[in-house]
Amino acid sequence: MNIPRGKKIYFSSDNHLGAPTQEESKPRELRFVKWLDEIKEDAAAIFLLGDLFDFWFEYKHVVPKGFVRTLGKLAEIRDSGIPIYFFVGNHDLWMDDYFEKELNIPVFHKPQEFKFNYKKFLVGHGDGLGPGDHGYKRMKKVFTNPVSKWLYRWLHPDIGVPLAKHLSVKNKMISGVEDQKFQGEEGEWLIQYCKQKLETTHYDYFIFGHRHLPLEIDLNGKSTYINLGDWISHYTYGEFDGNELKLKIFQV
Repeated sequence: MNIPRGKKIYFSSDNHLGAPTQEESKPRELRFVKWLDEIKEDAAAIFLLGDLFDFWFEYKHVVPKGFVRTLGKLAEIRDSGIPIYFFVGNHDLWMDDYFEKELNIPVFHKPQEFKFNYKKFLVGHGDGLGPGDHGYKRMKKVFTNPVSKWLYRWLHPDIGVPLAKHLSVKNKMISGVEDQKFQGEEGEWLIQYCKQKLETTHYDYFIFGHRHLPLEIDLNGKSTYINLGDWISHYTYGEFDGNELKLKIFQV
């Protein structure tokens, strides 16, 4: 994709809408919708890198209620012709085809390569990548197993949704989030993952979420690892103007 002059590509992750309650997350949702309203003026594309919702499960004819302001704004932006790409996170990994059919937004379950103005990007949510985090990786295999999803659908939504919301907030193994402090390059699994990828393929930028920490790490003088932070404490996002990617804070 060649970015037209004056246009930008935006990256955002980890809103966790609905946590800890719908009422408490509503101010954060309003802030996010205001950001979407502003960036639509010069956006060439928008990337949402997972955990937009603190819980999401698609029954055959039912999705969790709420989030209408966010979904409506995404529909408006997509209908205007601006591409939007969605990557599932560890909290909304049970997303199926609702976004694709209802909003015309493609959904990705693994990191994907993109090239913008001759710069190469690897983009994804970031959960379960790199060494370590074995407990979460085992749990993710259970959650993403088709049999597990089929069995869960037999729970009535009035039971299944509240149960999953409770576990999503309370269980650290499900969330996959440990202490939100920088662990040093050797202790950050995503940094180790990026370095491993660079052994065989060059990328100008690695862009991930999941860690809830705004990070910009030089890897080898030619590649940069970006973690987008979140819309809970930091309200940070990535902005690529065709030449350089910067982390910014959305001020209200």
